[in-house]
Amino acid sequence: MVKEINAALQPQTNQLLNHSLYGKIKSPEHLRCFMEHHVFAVWDFMSLLKSLQNKLTRTKSPWIPKGNPEIRYLINKIVLAEESDLNLFGKRQSHYEMYLDAMENNRASSKKIKEFLWHVSHGTDIFLIIAISGLPLSIKKFLINTFDIISEGKPHKIAAAFSFGREGLIPDMFINIIKDIQQNFPQENLRLLKYYFERQIELKADEHGPMAYKMVEDLCGTDSLKWEEARETSMRCLESRILLWDGIEEELLKTTSV
Repeated sequence: MVKEINAALQPQTNQLLNHSLYGKIKSPEHLRCFMEHHVFAVWDFMSLLKSLQNKLTRTKSPWIPKGNPEIRYLINKIVLAEESDLNLFGKRQSHYEMYLDAMENNRASSKKIKEFLWHVSHGTDIFLIIAISGLPLSIKKFLINTFDIISEGKPHKIAAAFSFGREGLIPDMFINIIKDIQQNFPQENLRLLKYYFERQIELKADEHGPMAYKMVEDLCGTDSLKWEEARETSMRCLESRILLWDGIEEELLKTTSV
């Protein structure tokens, strides 16, 4: 069924892989704008992942065995890499923290994401925090879609969003971004950003993508309703990403190249 879902998602996948946004990132200012929007997707990815870990493994004390040991292994292995990978300098960091360092290195502002996370750390309702934030509508809609899926609490739908909406899509999408960055900014110091993208491609293409699909297969099993919900959820996630890319592109058109 994984192949069938990927086939059903092909129109949206093609739209993302060929999105005109990539060709619009033509200046350091444009790149900074992209990063200041994209960092919210880097962050909320971890919320999807941790919600899966909470659903599929025992994360509270006292500990007792929970669920399928194979799924426990899959999710814990992905968490290990995403939350505490080796950065360019051989130090442990989450991929989100690596991205923040890349933003600083390229003089992109992290003010909005840090202010948002301050409210998250001091608030109780993520939907209220999103609603009252001054974030662009495209980011708000992207976050709302993610947390709608998380709050519904169905592991197979969260796994579908994680697998088809993120892990399976990211390698090819990031390859396109790197290609345009290398062409447009050969003189810029982009080594931290390139390392982040290349690490994502390496992990997701070779390890995390196949592992994530296996998780969906185990969670859906032979239940046709779960597979249909997985397909619908995955479709929503790709459409949400397209809207995010559209929003970034609109913002780029407002900026002046320097």
